[in-house]
Amino acid sequence: MTSIPPVVQVRDLQKSYGSVEAVRGVSFSISAGETFALLGPNGAGKSTTIEILEGYRDRTGGDVSVLGVDPRRGDLDWKARLGIVLQTSGESGNVTVTEQLRHFAGFYSHPRDVDEVIDAAGLREKAKTRISKLSGGQRRRVDVALGIIGRPALLFLDEPTTGFDPEARHQFWDLIRSLKTEGTTILLTTHYLDEAAQLGDRAGIIAGGQLIDIGSIDEIGGADARIPLVRWRERNGMLREERTSHPARVVAELVARLNGAEPADLEVIRPSLEDVYLSLVRGNEATAARNEMTASADAEQNVRMVRA
Repeated sequence: MTSIPPVVQVRDLQKSYGSVEAVRGVSFSISAGETFALLGPNGAGKSTTIEILEGYRDRTGGDVSVLGVDPRRGDLDWKARLGIVLQTSGESGNVTVTEQLRHFAGFYSHPRDVDEVIDAAGLREKAKTRISKLSGGQRRRVDVALGIIGRPALLFLDEPTTGFDPEARHQFWDLIRSLKTEGTTILLTTHYLDEAAQLGDRAGIIAGGQLIDIGSIDEIGGADARIPLVRWRERNGMLREERTSHPARVVAELVARLNGAEPADLEVIRPSLEDVYLSLVRGNEATAARNEMTASADAEQNVRMVRA
């Protein structure tokens, strides 16, 4: 049985700007039909990594394959198989939504139906409106519509729901799920961790230019990071909490101790992807700070030894 090669394959990716290492040895792969969330704080190396995959930025080292092609050598046919939704759009907005989509549809051999894309993006009421007259959230929907008009095999979504209200975000999630059902592979970057949890199959977390963890949405961070927390208030007013893999047992014991009464302010908190993400990033920052202090102390000690 022949295995299907990954849509994206990244091995030991490196990118430096002079003495600054923006990306340091990042490796991951994305399978066909998978939605992969690449997460990390600002300045972590996410955007640089994505731009290298899209062919907009060259790399310093490592190997990269996107749809079986090195992005540095991607031609027009290769680019036509990509859908890219950037954080911001440079469109002038002097045409209507329909005119813009029809114009872009003409660049592809088998584009989606323009009216279907307008409906999917929630733009039916604004189809004949000039883009310059749209709100920020509505313009963002146009960006998404332009990204999917060409039936991309691989869709890059960079902060796609910025400016969306809660209802629009959920409508967008439904759109992405429908694309996934059709077999579209999706690479998502977002600061909304609930969005990554809703849409992603797997996630990779970048911090300081390095991949600090990767795995399925439900497993990233490891089992210890997913242990629930039981919190309650004692009769004397003291707030208590216990982290346990058996929260129901702890609650039952509390209720028994209180002769069947409900514990005050009882909560059972199961760590979300956001909780796990923040723990990993903060832990990485603390480790980096300790390493920097150690290196500084070693350098100072070496100077003293030379002087002695």
